[in-house]
Amino acid sequence: MAMIKRQLPSFLRFPKNPNLSQRFMLIGLAITLLFLLLAFFAPVFQAWGWLQNPKDFLSNPIHDPPSAQYWFGTSRLGHDVFSRTLFGAQAALQVVILATALSMVIGVPLGMVSGYLGGKLDKVLLFLMDSIYTLPGLLLSVTLAFVVGRGILNAAIAISIAYIPQYYRVVRNHTVSVKTEVFIEAAQAMGASTWIVLSRYLFFNVIQSVPVLFTLNAADAILVLGGLGFLGLGLPEEVPEWGHDLKQALEALPTGIWWTTLFPGLAMTLMVVGLSLLGEGLNEFVNPRLRRQNSIRK
Repeated sequence: MAMIKRQLPSFLRFPKNPNLSQRFMLIGLAITLLFLLLAFFAPVFQAWGWLQNPKDFLSNPIHDPPSAQYWFGTSRLGHDVFSRTLFGAQAALQVVILATALSMVIGVPLGMVSGYLGGKLDKVLLFLMDSIYTLPGLLLSVTLAFVVGRGILNAAIAISIAYIPQYYRVVRNHTVSVKTEVFIEAAQAMGASTWIVLSRYLFFNVIQSVPVLFTLNAADAILVLGGLGFLGLGLPEEVPEWGHDLKQALEALPTGIWWTTLFPGLAMTLMVVGLSLLGEGLNEFVNPRLRRQNSIRK
C-alpha cells in the first residue's frame, strides 16, 4: 500500500526561492525575534540597572557619552541608556502583545456573531464599531488613558479599544460571505447549533487575515504607546519606556546629549519596521490574489 505524504497547506509552505516581499518578511521576522530575545534576556544584559546608585554620582560624571563601560552612554539623570532601552523593549512588548490580544479576543467573536446572525444586532454593532473606527486611534487612546490611569494593563486597555473595529470588520465581512457556503447550510440542515457552526465550521474559514492584523496593529501600538509615554500618560515614570525616555532626552538635546535620543528612537523605529515587514509578508501568504500576482511577475 502506497504511503500517503502529508503536506502543509499551500499558504504555510515557504517557497525555495523567495521573492522580494518574502525576503522582507524574513528580515521583519528576524528583527522581531531579536527584540523578543533582548526583552526576555534584558536582566542578563543589564549593565548598571535603570538608575545608578547614589554613590556612583560622586565618582562618575553624569551624561557620559557611549563608551566601553556605557555602551549607549548615560543620561543627565544617571540612567544607563543601554539598560533603559532593553527594559523599554520589554515594557513595549508586554503592552503591545496584551493590547492586540485584547482587541483580537473581543473583535473576532463579535464579528463572527454579528455576521452570522445579522438582524438588529448586526446593525447596532456595525454602528458602534464604525463610530469607534472614525476616531483617531492616538486621540482615543489618550482620552482613555486619562480615564484608566497609568500601568501596563491600563495602557493596554486604552490602546486596544481602537483596534477592535478592525478585527470586527474583517471577520464580519468574511463571515457574511462564508455563511452562504454549502457546508454551512448542510450543517444547519443537520440541526447544528449556532455555537457549533461558529466554532467548528466558520472560525477557521474567517480568521486568515487575523495574523496580519495582529502584526500590523502591534507595530502601530508601539507608536501609540510611545505617544502616551511622551505625554506622560503611559507607564509609571519608574518603568523604562521609550516614549518617556524620548521626552526626557529632547529636553537635554540642546546641551549636546544626542545619544539619549538616538538609541531609544532607533529601537522604536526598528521594532515598528520589523513588525510591519512581517505583517506585509504574512499578508501575501494568506491572500491568494497577492500570491498569484507575484507568481505571474516571476
